[in-house]
Amino acid sequence: MAHPLGRGLISLAAAGLVALTLAGAAHAQGNAWPGTTVDTIKKRGALNCGVDTGVPGFASQDNAGKWRGLDVSYCRAIAAAVLGDAEKVRYVPTTTPARFTVLQSGEIDVLIRDSTLTFTRSVQLGLDEVATTFFAGQGFLVSKKLGVTKIAELNGATICTVTGATMELNIADFARSNGAKIGTLLFEKADEAVAAMETGRCDGYTDDTGSLAGMRSTLKTPADWVVLDGVISKEPLGIHARSGDVQWSKILYWVHAALLTAEDLGVTSANADELKKGSTDPFVRRLLGVEGEFGKKMGLDDEWALRAVKADGNYGQLYDTNFGPKALDLPRGQNNLASKGGLHYALPFR
Repeated sequence: MAHPLGRGLISLAAAGLVALTLAGAAHAQGNAWPGTTVDTIKKRGALNCGVDTGVPGFASQDNAGKWRGLDVSYCRAIAAAVLGDAEKVRYVPTTTPARFTVLQSGEIDVLIRDSTLTFTRSVQLGLDEVATTFFAGQGFLVSKKLGVTKIAELNGATICTVTGATMELNIADFARSNGAKIGTLLFEKADEAVAAMETGRCDGYTDDTGSLAGMRSTLKTPADWVVLDGVISKEPLGIHARSGDVQWSKILYWVHAALLTAEDLGVTSANADELKKGSTDPFVRRLLGVEGEFGKKMGLDDEWALRAVKADGNYGQLYDTNFGPKALDLPRGQNNLASKGGLHYALPFR
């Protein structure tokens, strides 16, 4: 005979399942997104996007003041999807110590700032870690005059880095596990840390591998400096949003997924319109809004992904523009699609 308490628990579970199902159905019809981030963005007429203060490859301003970089292109893709115009972005440069506070305060709608997705940031800071846009690891940039070729040879060195990041803790963990002594000199901005390194105040600079390639390109004589082989940590960099807005997190996630899937399907900024008109591939047709009404399920129109891809291109185009042979010449490696040996996995639109 079943225990009465057991029947009560089953009833509560069933009621909860019904409530979730009804909520999901309402969301699927685009009816239950009151007071959301998307509403705020549309009323404002621009996306407030938090980016780095200046790291080539991710986010930096050119001589004309125009923002460029992988993170910048993600901001543009999101604005194109939500507002219909990739230009409707207000870029908010954020320092390493202040970036999450700026997001929590509501000054920005999303943070895409070469920032690592970690347990503490998700659980303790109350943030949604939406997607990994760039797989990296913490490496070291040092002068060739230092005469070291491996990270393990840095015992006794002093390394410049930014405060408020995962870098200092990673160095401490690495030094402790290897019985080494590595000092750190901390700065608020990456360019300040790199400048201090160039003047000899420290022996090298540490950051994620993507940022190291970017900062090396800014040095007076890049050939005098070398990025040591290997990394001391995993640094999955990606999109952060405030927790609590399900619709917004889903939109951010699926814009990222759309850029990956577009590359996987051969959809580019140049051929997207043509494929929308002529492709018979059901996955292409769903991605580009011809079938499925996927946009309506998120409270957007059905050409959201088409516009996101047309903004600056699919993920492969974004990587090539900002890190490829004509940019920083950083091999894609683990940032390739899984079908090509990387870690990015394109998701099905169905």
